[in-house]
Amino acid sequence: MPERMEAPRPDAGEALVRVHAAAITRDELDWPVDRLPAIPSYELSGVVAAVAPDVRSVAIGEPIYALTPFDRDGAAADYIAVPAELLAPKPATIDHVASAAIPLAALSAWQGLFDHGRLEEGERVLIHGAAGGVGHLATQLARLRGAYVIGTASEESLDDARAFGAHEVLDSRNGHFEPAAPSVDLVFDTVGGELLRRSPATLRRGGRLVSVAEDPPQIPPEAEIDASYFVVEPNREQLVEIAGLVDDGVLRPAIDSVFPLSEARAAFARSLSAGKRGKVVLRVADD
Repeated sequence: MPERMEAPRPDAGEALVRVHAAAITRDELDWPVDRLPAIPSYELSGVVAAVAPDVRSVAIGEPIYALTPFDRDGAAADYIAVPAELLAPKPATIDHVASAAIPLAALSAWQGLFDHGRLEEGERVLIHGAAGGVGHLATQLARLRGAYVIGTASEESLDDARAFGAHEVLDSRNGHFEPAAPSVDLVFDTVGGELLRRSPATLRRGGRLVSVAEDPPQIPPEAEIDASYFVVEPNREQLVEIAGLVDDGVLRPAIDSVFPLSEARAAFARSLSAGKRGKVVLRVADD
């Protein structure tokens, strides 16, 4: 018989959240042991069920969404205790399932493009994986910033990348994206591998290369290219801005499939399967 655990109690600075939906990140079960909690899933949407006495930033009954810290238990559960400072008001125009699909991917896109990539209006950005889990939101955010967006995508996802706002879309499998994307100001990589290794050739002198997939290749100093890899961080203020864009109807998440929490094993299998488009989400409670 499966064992049931008691609901956690919020410590100082924490809120107890009744989870309505939690999203899955591809490969998270293979993350290093020191980052793998007993309970997976770091993206959630739910309702505040209780707060510690010192918490004033959220109230019981408030719908919220968040990216939770990676060094503690995740959100694939009925309840989770979360630092209250990380909880942002849930987008009002979409349900909990769609809201849970946003935090990790949208924060990765936001931080990659704007914090690390310093993307400005009028610049040219090349986004690898422009229709993928992070890439489809990065494509929309870059377009909203006023950048000229070039995306790479698999053949079956080319139309999706265009629909998300890319001005140009290149087949990532044809092996010849460099001549079609000369002198870009920023490369934002969500794929890694060969596309990342060949990316410096597309950048102008003084350009930026940012990856959420793996460390960029070594680049000669004379190229004056700023290359970096980063791991996304929870950020309430950015989620507030992202929720505003969702509610304004200018940013939309893609959802591949929804599974009940009782079918979490099948959900993780789907997250690793070929042809997935958008987030795999666990429905924990009815809206």
